[in-house]
Amino acid sequence: MDKNAISVPRVVPRKIKEKYAVQSPRLVTTDEFLAPGHRACIGCGEALAVRLACKALGANVIIVTATGCIEIISSQLPWTSWRVPWIHTLFENTAAVASGIEAGLKTMIRKGKRPDKDVKIAVMAGDGGTSDIGIQALSGALERGHDFLYLCFDNEAYMNTGIQRSSATPFGASTTTAPAGKKSIGQTTWKKNMPAIAAAHDIPYVATACPSYPFDLMDKVAKGIATKGPAYIHILSVCPTGWRSATDLTIRIGSLAVETGIFPLYEIEDGKYKLSIDFPKLRPVNDYLKLQGRFRHLAEETLNEIQHRVEEEYAKLMAKVALTKGLNE
Repeated sequence: MDKNAISVPRVVPRKIKEKYAVQSPRLVTTDEFLAPGHRACIGCGEALAVRLACKALGANVIIVTATGCIEIISSQLPWTSWRVPWIHTLFENTAAVASGIEAGLKTMIRKGKRPDKDVKIAVMAGDGGTSDIGIQALSGALERGHDFLYLCFDNEAYMNTGIQRSSATPFGASTTTAPAGKKSIGQTTWKKNMPAIAAAHDIPYVATACPSYPFDLMDKVAKGIATKGPAYIHILSVCPTGWRSATDLTIRIGSLAVETGIFPLYEIEDGKYKLSIDFPKLRPVNDYLKLQGRFRHLAEETLNEIQHRVEEEYAKLMAKVALTKGLNE
């Protein structure tokens, strides 16, 4: 047993506790590889997600981080919040840098200059650095089959530079570059499906996660980093600053994203879909939207349009899950 571990009871979604709860406690390390004292905003879901991910990654890892919130809050010279080897690079080339590190480590091992063969590589970037600016380097790295775990912490806009819209910004959300007004509902395009794009590269592991479900997140990060070859995990990270939400509702809003079907939790292993949490019935999307100021301008007609879209996309996901079950039977 890890001497730096504590026993923590599982926390499960309200209303489905009896059906889904696992009663045995979990051991969680008390080691913190993202040190306290960083400069994240109050209630930052991304900082919590990174902290949980780092617990699953452990100490024997090299982390590559794109420009973004997690970089600017953790690395103001002469201080750093990182307790593992860490490198900051640009928005557009995070996956390329990780590819170079992986190739360099392989060469050192082959030449006998590095006896430790267990060093892992993890990439951390936001939705802008992943689905927009960094997608070319990411696609290339996935196609080449580099052995690293890519973690996208998705707060659904360019939050560190002023809440500008990204291709991950949801339909109807108001941002500084897609503001709501008399002639605009805000964002007019639907959120890009990055997990599906990653899965289209036929990589061995793709998953979605949210820090509102910490054990699920840590389990997926542990599975992803242990996967031979490229792995991709898309993590919803509630941003009270950009979402105009109360700082004490971060965990609840993340849970509602899952419970409404807006951000379902699932895995894709070797092309096979598996739902992480299934609900007997999804909650209305407005339960999630009404807690965020970025959606407060939406009319009932638009809310109904979003509800229909979420139900449609969730049905597509469930069909893929059902197909996997059918193949396994």
